[in-house]
Amino acid sequence: MDETKLDSRFFESTRGQIVTLLRRSSHTVKEIAEQLNLTDNAIRAHLLSLERDRLVEQKGIIKGFRKPHFVYRLTDEARHIFPKSYDSLFNRLLEAVKQRMANSSISSLLEEVGRKIGASRSAKESESLDKRLDNALAALEELGGAASVVKEDERVLIKSESCPFADAVSEHPEVCKIAESMVREIVGEPVEEVCDRSSAPRCRFAIGTAG
Repeated sequence: MDETKLDSRFFESTRGQIVTLLRRSSHTVKEIAEQLNLTDNAIRAHLLSLERDRLVEQKGIIKGFRKPHFVYRLTDEARHIFPKSYDSLFNRLLEAVKQRMANSSISSLLEEVGRKIGASRSAKESESLDKRLDNALAALEELGGAASVVKEDERVLIKSESCPFADAVSEHPEVCKIAESMVREIVGEPVEEVCDRSSAPRCRFAIGTAG
C-alpha cells in the first residue's frame, strides 16, 4: 500500500473504525463485531480487505467455547496512516543531545520534559485514581498514542498498542522516560515504564510500582 495518510472519510468508514479499534488493542472478529454492532461475517470481509492492504494481520489465536478465535492487530506498516510529528527531526535532535550530554543528564532532561507536558493535568487530591488515569490516557492520545487501563497480574497497567515515539525508540529507548514522567505527574503515583520495544513498540506503564 502506498505510504499515504488516509483522510477523515476513511476513519468514518467501517474499515476505519476497525483500524481505530485495533490501534488501541488486538481483538477477535467477535469482539470487533460486538463493538461495531455488525455481524461476524461483515467484519471478516472488512478484515480481509485490510489484510490485503497490509494494514491488519493475524496475531495468534485464543481458546473459544467451541473453537479457537483468531486475534487481529495492526501491522507495522499501518502506523503511517496516523498523524506523525517530525519523527526524523526528533531523532536528529536526540543524536545531537547525546553527543553533548552524559546519560544521567539526558535522563533528567527527558523526565523534566515529561513533567512539563503533564503539568496541566497534574494529579489533584480531590480527583479519584480513575479520573487521574483517564487524564493520563488523554495526554498519551494527544502525543499520538492510543492507550487503555487494564489489570494484569494484580497490577494496574496503562497499555497502548501504538507508541507515540515509535520511530525513535529503536535508536533512543530512553525517550520512554518522557511518557513515564508525564504519566507519573498526572497520576500522582509511582509509575514504572515496562514498554515493549520490539519491532512494533508498545507503551506499558505499571501504576503504583516503585521505579
